[in-house]
Parts: sequence; C-alpha cells; structure tokens
Amino acid sequence: MHQNQQNEHIPVLLEAVLSYLAPSKGDSYLDLTAGYGGHARSILEQTLQPNQATLVDRDQNAVDYLHKKFKGQPVTIIHQDFLAASRELIASGKKFDLILADIGVSSPHLNTASRGFSINHDGPLDMRMDQRQELSAEIIVNNYDEGQLTELIRSYGEEPRARTIAKAIVANRPIVTTGQLARIVASAQPKGSKIHPATRTFQALRIAVNSELEQLKLALPIWIDLLEVGGRLGVISFHSLEDRIVKQALLEAGGNRYDAELKLLTKHPVTGQQSEIVSNPRARSAKLRAAAKINNQKERRD
Repeated sequence: MHQNQQNEHIPVLLEAVLSYLAPSKGDSYLDLTAGYGGHARSILEQTLQPNQATLVDRDQNAVDYLHKKFKGQPVTIIHQDFLAASRELIASGKKFDLILADIGVSSPHLNTASRGFSINHDGPLDMRMDQRQELSAEIIVNNYDEGQLTELIRSYGEEPRARTIAKAIVANRPIVTTGQLARIVASAQPKGSKIHPATRTFQALRIAVNSELEQLKLALPIWIDLLEVGGRLGVISFHSLEDRIVKQALLEAGGNRYDAELKLLTKHPVTGQQSEIVSNPRARSAKLRAAAKINNQKERRD
C-alpha cells in the first residue's frame, strides 16, 4: 500500500452524501463499500456512534487500512463483497438508519500498477477487487472466445467496436499485462478519441471480473430491506449501466403506489460541482441517488 494511501482516495460527493443522508447523533450506519473510510469518518463525526457502524469492503488493502484508521473504535469491519455481506446482515436481523454504497473502482486501485486496473500504469492483467477469487482479467482475455469477448465488451463497455477489439485480442494472445492489452485495443480503434481508446474495454473487463452489475441488481432490494423506517439510502454510481440499475430499483420501490416502500429524495442524480471535480477528477462521472424508507399511507401520498 502506498504511504499516502489515505490521500489518494478522496470521498466523492461528500457534501451531497451528508446532505441527503442527514446523519444525526445515535444513527446506525452501514457502509457497503467503505474503501479507505472517507465517507465513514465524516458520517461517524455526526452520528457519534461507532459501535453502531458496520463497514464492508471486499479489498484486503482497504480492510487493513480501515482497521488502522478506526483502531480503538468499536466499529464492525467486514471483509466481503457487498452482496454476501448484505445477505448475512439481513439474515441476522440487522437494520440501519443510514446506508451508503459508493460503487466502482477506487483511486488506489487505479494508482497501484500491481492491481491491474489501470490503462496508464503497466502491471499484471488482474482487476480483482477481492484477490481471494480466482477469476481475473488475464483469464478472461486469454480464454474467452471471440464471441464471448465481443458480447462482454459490447454489454459492459458499451463499446461500438467490440467485435474488432475482440478479434485483435484473440489474434495477439497470450496477453499478460495492462500495457499490452491497452496497446492492442488502441491499435483496433480509430485515432482521435477524447478518452483513451481502451477505456471502455477495461471497464467491461473490470465489471465482468468482479460481477459488479449482477451483485448490484441482487443487493439493492436487500439494502431497502435493511433500512429502518425513516432510514436513508444513498448509492453513488460511476457509469450509465450502474446508474440505470440504481434508478430502476429505487423507482420500483418508491413509485407513486399505495405499497411504495421508499420516498425518493433525488428526482435526478446529484453530480459533482465543478470545484470538486477540479480537486477530485473521479467526481466527474459520479452520480448520487438517495431515498428514505416509509411505512404509512399519509407519507406515501405526500
């Protein structure tokens, strides 16, 4: 881990998160992607209830850092992906006043070449958020057939040249580093793109390796069940595929129906202010949606 790890991952949309979750003294808090604790620290400064806080992350480096950051405080730290943790928490009867999920890859993932997420830092083709799992980007890149790669890159990367890229990948195997893959994908793309030509392909591989969209779809209904009545849920996503899933789940639970479970707090996703984007480029693509748990007919009509 980098010496200044805590400085590498600035929590995105922090002011918006605090505004919509509105933490109060005594609130219980579940952070499903606690990372390096930026959001959690600010929320716990307002709840003043570390013994009612549960922090989840699937990444060993993040979990190690959380143990150091909250040393001596009675927070619960769970080393699991958010779906497995959510299932265990609901099975044990837990409920929370505040729930936050900041979905996607963190700055330390991108800035650490050995993790294999970055286009710009050459490293092994890995991309596993949980390094205990077997499936890696290298396995997918070198073993999926052209059709499977095309579908994956098209579906998860929304990449219009998916077939051309898949052909280039198959033709250049074995591929073992991020730099190698980035060059191969770039060679299959027209010049002049504003973003790196391999960006969408890397996104697609990362989503596939970590089952990100499947986990999000399955976890969202559990998060709603985990909320106390009056509790608030915030979800930060970073691309349209994630945001679409979050929007749909919240609408389904919070539509204008007599049996609605949620009151939507955000009609449209909240995005970063220009001042934040300048200091934290990751905020450029961040979108926050929030909702509150309701339980009576009067609130449902309001």
